[in-house]
Parts: sequence; structure tokens; C-alpha cells
Amino acid sequence: MLILGIDPGSIRTGWGLIKKEGKRIHYVSSGVLRFEGKDYMDRLPSIKNKTLALIEQTQPAVISMESLIYVKSPTALIKLAQTRGIILSVLIDQYQGKIFEYAPNLVKSQTVGHGHADKASVQKFLNMMLGISDFQSDDESDALAIAICHALSGQTGVKSGGNKSLKTALAHKVQNI
Repeated sequence: MLILGIDPGSIRTGWGLIKKEGKRIHYVSSGVLRFEGKDYMDRLPSIKNKTLALIEQTQPAVISMESLIYVKSPTALIKLAQTRGIILSVLIDQYQGKIFEYAPNLVKSQTVGHGHADKASVQKFLNMMLGISDFQSDDESDALAIAICHALSGQTGVKSGGNKSLKTALAHKVQNI
């Protein structure tokens, strides 16, 4: 099963593709999508188009994304949320029920062993597990860790307790409005 991990950002988005065969996890590819445009509004088409191109290129079975995190700047949080919205709008038709979210602390806990690990610890884990150490940015290594977190979670795209698929989570929130 091909698992695409995405670490969304409004200027650049990290991505990592791994292959899970039984209990074995293999590195396939990874990188960073850099969005053109000086202003945020100018980057929106680039976010959509590069996400589409990534999906067409990688053809994953499931997608794992980092959930929203607390940031000090409300403006940064809004831009991140809007960026995630654009990415999700590109993915939802083809991957409904196959998109999973993981909190940063859960990703670090599942991979490194504790939820407050630093970026260097995550990269050291990736080097030991996948044999790679040359990352374009922290976004790329974080995306690979997110994909591995999903591989270790045992989720397949069907609701199975713990973390829910995005579709299930959204349906639950809509019912509670």
C-alpha cells in the first residue's frame, strides 16, 4: 500500500511517499512543493495545481496529513487552515474515506517515542528506519514521519477506532451542529 504523508504549509508543503508491505515500510520518494506568488492570494492556484500534480504523480492508496496545530499568530493559523482546505478540496473526491489526520505530538510519539521530540530526533529516526538523511526541509521529513505514523497505526481507510478518517470526523461534526 502506498501512503502519502503531507505536512501542509502556505509557502511550502512537505510530502513523503512510503510503501507498506506487511509489516515492512519502504521509502519511495519525498520532497517539498513550493508555491509561487508573493502574496498569499497569489499562491492559491499554485497550491491547488501542485497538489493535483503530486497526486497524479504518486497515486497513493491513502493520504495522511498533519492536523491543525496551535500557532501564536491568528493570521498564520487562518492561512494554514485555508491551505489545508484547498489541499483537502483537491483530494476529497478521489480519496474520501482514505484521508487521515494526525496531531504532531502523536506523530512524534508513534515514530520517535515521545510527543515532544525535536526535528533532529525525527530526522534521526527516519535515517535509521528508511536510510535517508538528506532532506530539503523539515517539512519533507515531517511528511515522511506522518506517513510512517499512519503505517504504524494500522488504519486502512476503514473506520477502526482511534483516529478516524476525515470523512467520519466531518460527518460526526456535521451531525453535532
